[in-house]
Amino acid sequence: MTSILGHNYIGGQRSAQGDTWLHSLDASTGEPLPHRFSQATEAQVDAAARAASAAFPIYRNLSAATRADFLDAIADELDALGDDFVATVCRETALPAGRIQGERGRTSGQMRLFAKVLRRGDFYGARIDHALPERQPLPRPDLRQYRIGVGPVAVFGASNFPLAFSTAGGDTASALAAGCPVVFKAHSGHMATAEWVADAILRAAERTGMPAGVFNMIYGGGVGEWLVKHPAIQAVGFTGSLKGGNALCRMAAERAQPIPVFAEMSSINPVILLPDALQARGTTIARELSGSVTLGCGQFCTNPGLILGLRSPAFSAFIEQFAAHMADQPAQTMLNAGTLASYRKGLEHLHGHSGIRHLAGAVQTGTQAQPQLFQADVSLLLNGDELLQEEVFGPATLVIEVEDQTQLSAAIQALRGQLTATLIGEPDELRTYGWLSELLLEKVGRVLLNGYPTGVEVCDAMVHGGPYPATSDARGTSVGTLAIDRFLRPVCFQNYPGELLPAALQDANPLGIPRLVNGEHSR
Repeated sequence: MTSILGHNYIGGQRSAQGDTWLHSLDASTGEPLPHRFSQATEAQVDAAARAASAAFPIYRNLSAATRADFLDAIADELDALGDDFVATVCRETALPAGRIQGERGRTSGQMRLFAKVLRRGDFYGARIDHALPERQPLPRPDLRQYRIGVGPVAVFGASNFPLAFSTAGGDTASALAAGCPVVFKAHSGHMATAEWVADAILRAAERTGMPAGVFNMIYGGGVGEWLVKHPAIQAVGFTGSLKGGNALCRMAAERAQPIPVFAEMSSINPVILLPDALQARGTTIARELSGSVTLGCGQFCTNPGLILGLRSPAFSAFIEQFAAHMADQPAQTMLNAGTLASYRKGLEHLHGHSGIRHLAGAVQTGTQAQPQLFQADVSLLLNGDELLQEEVFGPATLVIEVEDQTQLSAAIQALRGQLTATLIGEPDELRTYGWLSELLLEKVGRVLLNGYPTGVEVCDAMVHGGPYPATSDARGTSVGTLAIDRFLRPVCFQNYPGELLPAALQDANPLGIPRLVNGEHSR
């Protein structure tokens, strides 16, 4: 890897103008790693945004096949990163090598998936309504519509997925697929990892002849406001805290030209346990659910943070078994000291609430996160206690017992927006409780039956989004091919001669893409 210590990426080049240095830290020890990075200045943020703006008209007008080649090249570069890279990520995040290798495969895989989207052409959303000159009382003009990239996109790296939701993650992949250059703000928890991945993207850009400025990266605290407020930036992708996402949304809304912010922020992902399932396999559910809560030290945005069950001897037995499994789960190292501090603070709030009882978990001390289980009275949820709706990012969850179906319905209606909701039940009772699905559709982006939410498949049908505060815009997703929609906008051509039309809208359909022609699907 080319040595670029202490440099920002500006316009596809590297700049060493910063004079404030940032250190990447070892997640296990808190000690500085042998990497230094320069804090970006406002001038450097401006240069990055301007470089992306200059690249946009060139990059947007490249063929979809050429952009697909670029994404495939990024995937190849990511797959080629070796053991030194994996070791760097492990040291920065305390995640095991197997997790990093798997996440690298997911990251390169989603690049290739968006390359496939570009080659098949449905992302254009091409629609053609031919002229009707004889129509009475007025003729219809020739109208043709397709979608283009919105412009340069600011992407903020997430802490919990240093690869799949970071430098070359889903927001970057979908923005680049849409024809939008990216200005990426590296997460402070894994800056050395970001450097490796940014190098891979730049190598792919050079190898495929992309315009300078198609990808830019900046480091440092306080640069997000400069980036979001820069007039060249036309959309924002963010994964992080509710506080951070709301702040970015306010900044974007207050611009002279407001822009959309697609922020994934907070979700407690309720799990609803139905009586027959607990009667039939409560012991298994207790074991599996404890594994889901503590998977990856609970540092997943789909972590089950709330468990609801109907009052019954089976639910009481489940709680006892679940508490025993949670007590047996080992402590784990979190991504960084800041994440552990936030986890401690969240636990303090739960311990300090008079209506919440601690059921299992060792006292939270030291440098590792202890799994925790709490129980709350359903009245807290029904009366709007916000603490029950707040995500505690880590290996903790809370159980609530409801009296009957009426109270279960009220509890679900009291929930705020979520990424996921899970129903665990036997086949017959899932049909009996079919009304639950109707309620949950109004609250979440993904409903699961007899599974656990801590796993997000990257594919065409996936939705990783949901009503506020899960995301700032429930119409989008940050995982799956529909993520490209966030960074596209429709444009209509009226009475254009064929030779001036983009290839996607020409009568001969030279791209061979699916289109809606006079109301009929056609190729």
